[in-house]
Amino acid sequence: MRFAVCFFVKCLFSRTILVFLLSSLPIVAVSSQAAEQKQSEHPAMSFIIVRSSVCKEDCPEWVSAEGRITSDTPAQMRKILKKIGQRKLPIVFRSEGGDVNAAYAMGRMIRKAGLETAVGGTRLEGCPTEDLRCTTAIVKNDASVGSTYSYGAYCVSACPLALAGGTTRVSSQWAYIGVHQITTVYNKMRVSYRIEYKIVNGKKQEVSRKEVGRKVTGQSSSTKLGKKATATLNAYLREMGVSDDIVDLMMSAAPDSMTMVAPTEALRIGLITDMLAYDEWPGMPLCAQDAVPEAVCYRHPAAKVGASQAPAPQATVDTTSQGLPKTHPMDFLVTYNGNCQEECTQWISADGDITPDTPAQLDAILKTLGERKLPVVFQSSGGDTDAAFAIGRMIRAAGLETSVGGTRLPNCPETDPRCTASMAKSGPTEGEVSAAGAYCFSSCTIAFMGGTPRLLKNSDIGLNQPATELTQADRDKFDAYFNEMGISPETFDRMMIAPPNRRGLIYPYQALKLGIIDGVIPYDEEPGFHLCGPNAKESVRCPRKSEAAIIPASAQVN
Repeated sequence: MRFAVCFFVKCLFSRTILVFLLSSLPIVAVSSQAAEQKQSEHPAMSFIIVRSSVCKEDCPEWVSAEGRITSDTPAQMRKILKKIGQRKLPIVFRSEGGDVNAAYAMGRMIRKAGLETAVGGTRLEGCPTEDLRCTTAIVKNDASVGSTYSYGAYCVSACPLALAGGTTRVSSQWAYIGVHQITTVYNKMRVSYRIEYKIVNGKKQEVSRKEVGRKVTGQSSSTKLGKKATATLNAYLREMGVSDDIVDLMMSAAPDSMTMVAPTEALRIGLITDMLAYDEWPGMPLCAQDAVPEAVCYRHPAAKVGASQAPAPQATVDTTSQGLPKTHPMDFLVTYNGNCQEECTQWISADGDITPDTPAQLDAILKTLGERKLPVVFQSSGGDTDAAFAIGRMIRAAGLETSVGGTRLPNCPETDPRCTASMAKSGPTEGEVSAAGAYCFSSCTIAFMGGTPRLLKNSDIGLNQPATELTQADRDKFDAYFNEMGISPETFDRMMIAPPNRRGLIYPYQALKLGIIDGVIPYDEEPGFHLCGPNAKESVRCPRKSEAAIIPASAQVN
């Protein structure tokens, strides 16, 4: 039969044939959750713009992102980013995880927009305790009013991958970050096609192909990452500045369990870039370099100190003062708190300026203690550097813990919290210790480096240039000491950034990277309150194998 009309081209002796083809293909979906059927138990992630209710003027705003990450979540995020326009609002995550590919997309959108991220939950004004983001408190065309919280907040499973997109990424000691193996789900699909052929000179040629239906005929899953999935994950981590060490943490936990990432570990691998102090909250933006003291932000720039407050040069290499008032030559006081358990009742309070005589005083106190290993809690603005070297080496030889905190004795005035009138004539002195407002600057930090371990909470620590010009021999002393204590050699360059009349504040994430600290004190503990005994409470300093049970109930889907 001869046709006058052909498809697409003129031809001789052609026929058109319609064929329906069934094809079985494996369709791959990557998920961080092992039980897909449980996903429906958790609502999909939603985004809300929230304004802080704890201030009156220039109140910061953030984007609250809570819920399960689905394949549709990037589209929802795109809408909220379009809504905030050029404003740099932090994204505050509280999520049990979900779709990994969606988390990648979200992280890249956040990084492209130049936004900060944090782990935290949002509490809207007027909502009941059982529904902190109740729909009645959500303002559609403006920012809702509320506050954020860290305690019990979580970002687990695929959520940390989205969190990694932040230009800065913060969490606190009492929020949860958790990872586990990625589950790759393989759906076997039966796909139907409508294919149109034409016969030209006896040969069959395909004209068009159109999918007309598909049906799932089977499903399987695997936690073994293929080469392509591994390459995609590693490329994303490099893009976001996160160490691929996180992969080992992920692979250490099966999909139905969770590896909790301690804050110090999260800082080390770059999953977070800073830790929030006790008086800082998720959604609080990072302070600008010119931020005024009253600005609502975290990490306020260190205040400049006047030249009149600069320390006078001394005969030895000295990093004293930095604008803090001198108190008295450092003394050591064995202190106890009656409310503490037997395993952690005592500490050595080291308070005052470091002088050439300070090492001898420490040696005397250590001899009275014998084999007892009490933590040394420093509060000092600095002092004699050679003496600080000696103190650090004595502490290291004795295997003692160091931390930063202020000790207050009973019945002492606020202006003199360690008044001599309240010191015991013999034996330990009763007192309390607190990290809040405490400091260890200049050569105090050098002495602090001797600790094993070296712990910090919400106290200040810093290094600055010596008051006298350093010779090559002086530089060699610092290099040898840092190497001996396991401190990064980059610490010397960091020390030389701040002039002698500045405090040279070092933030926890910086101190961790340099090795100045190697742990943080949990929010419900204070400096010196810790020796890891068999009954010690699990904490960042006493880690034990994390169990899934410590994850909030709403984060149980893995």
